[in-house]
Amino acid sequence: MREYTSVIKVVILLVLLLQNVNGEDPYRFYTWKITYGDIYPLGVKQKGILINGQFPGPQIDCVTNDNLIISVYNYLNEPFLLSWNGLQQRRNSWQDGVYGTNCPIPPRKNFTYVLQVKDQIGTYFYFPSLALHKAAGGYGSVKISSRPRIPVPFPPPAGDYAILAGDWFKRNQRQLKYFLDTGHNLPFPDGLLINGRGWNGYTFTVDQGKTYRFRISNVGLTTSINFRIQGHTMKLVEVEGSHTLQNTYSSLDIHLGQSYSVLVTANQPAKDYYIVVSSRFTSKVLTTTAVLHYSNSFTKVFGPPPGGPTTEIALSLNQARSIRWNLTASGPRPNPQGSYHYGMIKPSRTIVLANSAPYINGKLRYAVNGVSYVSPDTPLKLADYFKIGGVFSVGSIPDRPSGGNGGYLATSVMHADYRSFAEIVFQNWEDTVQSWHIDGYSFFVVGMDGGQWTPASRTGYNLRDTVARCTTQVYPKSWTAIYIPLDNVGMWNIRSENWARQYLGQQFYLRVYTPSTSWRDEYPIPRNALLCGRASGHHTRPL
Repeated sequence: MREYTSVIKVVILLVLLLQNVNGEDPYRFYTWKITYGDIYPLGVKQKGILINGQFPGPQIDCVTNDNLIISVYNYLNEPFLLSWNGLQQRRNSWQDGVYGTNCPIPPRKNFTYVLQVKDQIGTYFYFPSLALHKAAGGYGSVKISSRPRIPVPFPPPAGDYAILAGDWFKRNQRQLKYFLDTGHNLPFPDGLLINGRGWNGYTFTVDQGKTYRFRISNVGLTTSINFRIQGHTMKLVEVEGSHTLQNTYSSLDIHLGQSYSVLVTANQPAKDYYIVVSSRFTSKVLTTTAVLHYSNSFTKVFGPPPGGPTTEIALSLNQARSIRWNLTASGPRPNPQGSYHYGMIKPSRTIVLANSAPYINGKLRYAVNGVSYVSPDTPLKLADYFKIGGVFSVGSIPDRPSGGNGGYLATSVMHADYRSFAEIVFQNWEDTVQSWHIDGYSFFVVGMDGGQWTPASRTGYNLRDTVARCTTQVYPKSWTAIYIPLDNVGMWNIRSENWARQYLGQQFYLRVYTPSTSWRDEYPIPRNALLCGRASGHHTRPL
């Protein structure tokens, strides 16, 4: 018995040493098996990516500062990676799950992610990050609750529902990848899904008179959506980890990669109501529905679902500007969100990022400041750590557009100093809405407007109570400006959330660097890190 106890103590000690996490915070363990399986989201048999036999995958329910130990077994016949949209991976870009930081999990192999949801609350999702795997499923929701003694600015809801919505294609992911590889954009989607199902395929049951929380994420590939519930209003309470002013909306625009939490009170006559998701800014409007079912209802939904906005930009822009930080509410810590005065910090650097769609070598590509990203044979983070030359060059993308119409291919990496405070302007001269995501960070959306951004645009910035989030939209022929404190060392992906654009080059990596090798600034390479490409044959580290 004494020997058994000693073994257990050694195992616990090894776990703590390997993971570099606070042993006082709880651990949650997950084992996920990634397989292909038959799914019928639009009534047509398709081969989907399942996690433990589920599509969408299992929901992660956790609490601020929890440690998540997720063992992923890849039973596909191709490499696979999962990434965590909105999880900041503090000091730990080793776990980010994109090809710039991680080697893919080979077929019939496994990898254990070790994540800590450090100082985070809110609504997020995970997804497969390689190739077009996202078009086959493999995504799921992540819910981070506040710790018990941290005040939340609304009473506990009677229920908490996750809604994963987005566009869907009947063509399989390999066919879609072929479109892109041959220099074409993706075709128009075939439909929209709510939690992996089509029209009226999902039901949410509520009790009359009670209030429920709905967490909505746009997990689609190409399309902004509008979300609404027939006969009900929605009180917005959280956006990607920020508690918001509790404005009431009849519908919400949710752009690619974005997540929102709303409170809905079942205060209408007892019957069933449509939950509606429709496409936004598309010439053809796609619509799908789920059902809000009152538990004492005997009346099914009938007739057409309520219509919503379609191509109007001003309405969406005004709604985006109305979303504000709740300055007096606590975030993941007890102190009010507004105690961080972002508007009083002067940025040390301005970066302007312009998206474009050049043809390079006769094929359609997408670019940032004229540079269309190409993946190297070795993850950037590993090449940086092992000092492997020839994989990438810091500064291979300019921090302002050149003004030309062309583009070129490169493995684009931009330098940034640790603990600097930057202003980033996303400039969009195209006719489509852009959606931009930054891994590892939450940033402040200080302004958005039409036309060309200039320094004079700063006079319209919201420097008091704009929302902090990880994904922002940029409207056609418009700009969006953010402030971002670069307080997280690592190699971080900045990308379009339109997956065709991301795949064809509208992304790059921001290397947030410090010469310090202290674990206080960045965790060391995980001992179980997969090594591939030119990193093969190197060693991670001893115990």
